[in-house]
This record gives sequence, C-alpha cells and structure tokens, in this order.
Amino acid sequence: MRTLTRLDVESRYARRELDRQITGDGPLARHTVDSDGRRQAGASSHHESARKHVTGKAAYIDDLQAPADALHLALGLSPVAHGRLVRLDLEAVRRAPGVVDVITFADVPGHTDIGPVFPGDPIFVDEAISYAGQCLFAVAATSYMAARQAVELAEFDIDELPARLDPVAAIEHDERVRPSHVQERGGWQPCLENASNVIEGALFVGGQEHLYLEGQACLVLPTEDEGVVVYTSNQHPSETQKLVAEVLGIPFHSVTVEVRRMGGGFGGKETQASPWACIAAIVARRSGRAARLRLPRSVDMRVTGKRHPFHNRYRLAVDAEGVIQGGEITLIGDCGYSPDLSDAIVDRAMFHADNAYCLNAARVIGHRARTHTASNTAFRGFGGPQGMMIIEAAMDDIARRIGEDPLTVRKRNLYRSGFDTTHYGQKVDQTALLHSLIDTLERDSDYWARRDEIQRYNAHNPILRKGLALTPVKFGISFTAQHLNQAGALLHVYTDGSVMINHGGTEMGQGLHTKICQVVARELGLDLEDVRISATRTDKVPNTSPTAASSGADLNGMAARDAATRLRERLFDFAAGHFEGGLEREGMRLEDGMLVAGQGESEYRMAWGELVQTAYLNRISLSEKGFYATPLIHYDRAIGQGRPFYYYAFGAAVSEVTVDTLTGEYRLDRVDILHDVGDSLNPAIDIGQIEGGFIQAMGWLTSEELKWNERGVLVSNSAATYKIPTFGDTPPIFNVALLEGHPNSMASLYRSKAVGEPPFMLGISVWSALRDALASLDDYRSSPSLDTPATPERVMLAAQALRTKAL
Repeated sequence: MRTLTRLDVESRYARRELDRQITGDGPLARHTVDSDGRRQAGASSHHESARKHVTGKAAYIDDLQAPADALHLALGLSPVAHGRLVRLDLEAVRRAPGVVDVITFADVPGHTDIGPVFPGDPIFVDEAISYAGQCLFAVAATSYMAARQAVELAEFDIDELPARLDPVAAIEHDERVRPSHVQERGGWQPCLENASNVIEGALFVGGQEHLYLEGQACLVLPTEDEGVVVYTSNQHPSETQKLVAEVLGIPFHSVTVEVRRMGGGFGGKETQASPWACIAAIVARRSGRAARLRLPRSVDMRVTGKRHPFHNRYRLAVDAEGVIQGGEITLIGDCGYSPDLSDAIVDRAMFHADNAYCLNAARVIGHRARTHTASNTAFRGFGGPQGMMIIEAAMDDIARRIGEDPLTVRKRNLYRSGFDTTHYGQKVDQTALLHSLIDTLERDSDYWARRDEIQRYNAHNPILRKGLALTPVKFGISFTAQHLNQAGALLHVYTDGSVMINHGGTEMGQGLHTKICQVVARELGLDLEDVRISATRTDKVPNTSPTAASSGADLNGMAARDAATRLRERLFDFAAGHFEGGLEREGMRLEDGMLVAGQGESEYRMAWGELVQTAYLNRISLSEKGFYATPLIHYDRAIGQGRPFYYYAFGAAVSEVTVDTLTGEYRLDRVDILHDVGDSLNPAIDIGQIEGGFIQAMGWLTSEELKWNERGVLVSNSAATYKIPTFGDTPPIFNVALLEGHPNSMASLYRSKAVGEPPFMLGISVWSALRDALASLDDYRSSPSLDTPATPERVMLAAQALRTKAL
C-alpha cells in the first residue's frame, strides 16, 4: 500500500472543499464534432454563441435594455453632395414634441475632426458639405419616432456646387485625399520599349455595400466620474475610445467601450462605427441620460462608405509563351471625400496587383482620388481584391492573344523557383505549395475533361454558352501598418477550475471567440465547455488593434496562448516545488482535465479543479496577461520595398457558368475550391468562412451594383435596389476542401493560416468564367471587355459587342 504524501492530504482537502463544484474533475464533451471529443484548437466545433444565435438569445446593441429615461437620436443629413451650408435654423426642431436636445458643430466640446488616421472627417458640417448624407445636426428625443419627426422640421439653405463623381477626372485635376505611391523593381521601361509583344487593358472594378445584418448602432451611458460607457457594434473599440474621449475633451481612461458581438462587420465597422458613438456620447454627457443611436438601413447605406471602386489599367510585355517579362500597372482608387483608411487600402491593392504571378521588372502605381461621396472604407480584403482583378484580367487577355487556355498561361506565370520575389521586394515562400495546390484542384475538379465537354457544348449551342475558369489566390497576412500587429489578452482561472479569457479582438460572427476559447482549452488541457469568453472591453485589454486584416486569430490567439502558457508554467512550478517528494517537473502536462506527472507506475494524476484550489490556498496567482507582436515584418514606404507580410495564404477555385448570350442572364453551375489554411484551428468554421467569402465575392462581382444620380445621391440605398446573393444563387455543386498536410512555414498559431479574407478572392473565378463563356462567341480569339459588377445587362452588352465584331 502506497504511503500517503502531503500531496494526497492537500488534494483530499481541496476535493472536500469543492465537492460537486470542481468542473475539471471529469470534463464531459458536449456538442462535439471531432472524433476525439475534446474540441480544442485544431478540432471542429460549433460557434460559441451558436445556440444563442438560433434561439434569439444572443444580445445585439438594440437588444440591450436602456434606462427608462434614455434618449433616442436621429440625424439631420445633407441632401446635396457638394456645397456650402449658408443657414441652419433649428428652432422648430427644438420646439418639437419630445425633443430634449439638438446638437451641431458648435456644441462639440473637444475635437471636431474624427478622422481615424488623417484629418478630414468633421463630426458635423461646419460650412463645407462634401457628400450627400453628411451629418448637419443630431436630435435627441424621448422616443425614436419623435426624433425622426423633429429632424424634418429643420430649415437650412445650401449653396449647391457641382459634385465631382469621376475618380479618373479627379486624378487628372490633382484631387487626391493622399499622395500617390509607387512600387517598382527592375528596368520595367526598357522591358516595355524592347518587347515584341505588349498587351494592354483596362478594367473598372465596382464598389460594394457591407450590408451587415445589424446596422450601425450604439448605446452610451454617462458615468459618475464625467466619463461614459459605450456599448457599440464595432470592430475597433480602442479607436472609438480614443475618438469619444477626444470629442468630449476627457482622458481616455474616462471612456470604456464594450463589444460583445456584432451582427456582421466586414470592415464597415472598423472606422465608421465611431462617429455615431461620438455623437451619442456628446448627448449623454450634456443630458446626463443614456443615449441610443441606431441608423435605419436606408440612412446607414447613405452615410457610410463602401468598398473602394477602382479604375485599373495595365501594360505588360510578354514572350511568345505568354510569360510576363515586365510592365506597368496603374490603380486609381475612388476614396470618397476624405482619407479614412484609403492610404492603406490602395497600398494593399498595390501589394496584390501581382496576385500569384511573378511580374518580373514591374512598376505599380496607386492613386487616391477625392470624390464627393461618403468616404470609402475597409471591406473584406482591404483593397486586395481590387488589385488582383487587373492581373487576372490580364491572364485571360494574354491567353486569348497567344491562343492558349487561360489555366496554362496562369500556371506559366506563377511564382516559382528563381522567380519568387514580388515587385515590392518580398520573397514568396511555399511556392511549391502553390503549384501543388493548383495541380491538385486541376486534377480533382476534372478541369481538362470539363474543358473539352464545354467546348463541344458551345459548338452546338449558339445561344447558351458555358464557361470555365480556375483562378488562384496569394494573399498577404499582416496589417501593413506595422504598429497594429500586436495584441493582448487577459486570463482568469477561478477557484472552481472554470476559466475566463478576454482579448482585444471582436466577434462579428466569424468565430474568433470560439477559436480563442479553443486555444486556451488546448493549452490548459480542458474541454471547451470549461472556458468562457467575455465581451471585448477597453478597461480589460487596452490599446487594441482593429479586428481586421484577417489577423484576429493570429494576433489575439497568440496573446491568449501566451497568457495560458505563462499560467500553466506557473502551476507546474508550484506543483513541482510544493509537494515533498512529489511531482517531477520535467514532462509535466495538462490533459483531459488533469495534471499528469511522471510515467508508468510512477504516474500521478490530479484533477484540474483540485490543482487550482490547492494553488489558490497557497497564494499562487491564478490570473495572467498575454501579449504578442508579429515578428520580421517591415516596409519602407519611401522606397516602396520591404516585407509587409508575415506569410501568404493560398487558394484556388474552379467555377463553371452557363450564360444566355441574348439576355445576359446566367447561372453558376459548379464550384470546386481547395484552400490553404495551414493546420486549421477549427475546420468547420474555416470551411464556413470559405463558403461565405466566396458567395460574398460572387455578389460583389456579379449583382451588387452601387448607383448614384447625377447630383451624387446614392439611389441603391435599400435591399430592394441593391442585390446581394441569396441562397438560390449558390451553385448546386459546391465542393470545398482544406489543403491538408501543409502547415504554415512561419511560426504562427499552431502553424495555422488566416481564413477571414483570403477566400474572398476565390470569387474572381466566377467573373473569369463569365468572360470565358463570352469568349466562345468569338471562338476564343478575343477577350471580352467586362467591367464589374458583371450584371446581366453588362454581360448582354459584352455578348453583343463580340457578335458585332465577328460580323
């Protein structure tokens, strides 16, 4: 019989104290998807709020209970896109029933410019009006209806001026929100001058409305210390904290911002959620009452920015095989009236103007045009998709010029050994993975057999034509602003063994919180049920970066892992040193809710809950903070060279379409996707991200058309006039697979890769397949001009142009 040690005595004491309370004593796996039943990082698991989503228990901003005397806000907006505010008379508004307060530019106690990076975004119009929908004033009333009705009573005079809506003309007249930027490598000019084969092309790439399910909304409560607590649907709580504090003229620590979840963001709540919080905060501080502001859908669509439309063109020197020798690519981003994030967005478009292809000696220039529309902003891909579009157009154009299949031309131009350096100086690693991925998808999707079948089909069908395209994706992961590549986390373990994690990332439905909980569960050897996550708050983890750039899991997951690792090692040190003749420090581990030390007959196991309780009784800290900063990245903007990305994520998609060339109507028949996520953190969530990103991109490129009238007023301002994809638009055959056996070559979180933005660009294959179907009308001799979105009207006009050319 083994002699009782001090460890046994203390363990029994802890067990008795926590009878039926120790969650780690026998963890049970519930709702598991993976075979081993643990649901830790690397395993599939449902979203941490899945039950709440489907039962309606998940609380969004408009679900939060406000005090009975809370005020409701409505905005007075400019009806014109460009002009001068000559007179603003709000006396009738102030006298309206239920109105408590009305605020204008003159009522802002602190900063009046809330530009997130560069100045240029006034919280209210002072005199100059720069877009239709710009905020003139705000009304606070006892009910939402009273506030909206009062807004209509305002009287104002505006000296209207012509609106500038053409970004190309804006650049010609030197109207820019930021200076142009150039990246170049090698002698691109001699290359073009001496080339025997130069191919040129141009493409308009349309913008995109975020159309998140939950619109812009916030609830602001005043506090007793002259501060505010802001509940907001927001991707960047720390930036909102900063701007609210500056607008109120108070220290940052007097503002607390909380975000539990968003009903979608897609980039539209990275910077453009802050103005509404600032306005509500002013009202809350002036009145001493809670203030609620939420934008109706039509107002939301008018006052917020979109994905940047781009006007792109290229001139490329190619050899007889269609391989790019060098050239020039020009990108013009329509930034709207102010900088917002446009500098970084156009930069990222420039970084991705090569996509997966070596440009050799090349020059890429990006312009930032000022127009009289709402300031365009972040959107999934952050400019990368718009940059990729021009080189994918070029691949199709080159193929038609030399009479080869577009896939053959694409494969010849891929980054490869000896041709693995980008135009901005970063070396592309894992080029073999890129080739292997495309070869695997080419084989598994039966690309060439389907190509033969499609050509036979098209030869016998003069009206209905099929198209096929395989397009790759190479997407850089990291914020291009170096200082944003950092994250923090705060971990608490309670005496019953339950765990609470908080981090600086925000949850917008993408499953970030789920993955963070899985990371902590893995590091502490627990089931996912034992780990909870709390709302993102600026008073828990300060100075956070936005949840954007696909880096939410990379940054915050590493910070959470750092906290969990530090705490685990502290517990190991305690266990090894506390028990006389007890546990071996080397090889100690946490698994299945147990502390395990030793091996074989000398193996000793202690329940997690007992370990925690024993540590607490011996005054060992059960709380830890974590931090992570991405290494190696740098970029010298003065010379346009560096390593802006920690690593690249790869992917490829094959899309097949059928087009009615008389009406321009079409359907997506089949999609095959193979995507690189390294060693996946959660395969179920990652596949969902890939599916969703693809469909969202398909909508951007085919049906989602933004329209302004000649005065610069947005007319596609509702779901009735702006068409996003529906379930019926998904292909009947939709094959999605994760590339297996290829962990990240960089030391990322468990060798995983980001999956938020890279899958979006897979949707380019749909647009390329439409061009392929149209090219069949000219026996594939020419490449059709097809701007985006490729609506049925645009497809019909492209088909007519090809038929006319063939006559």
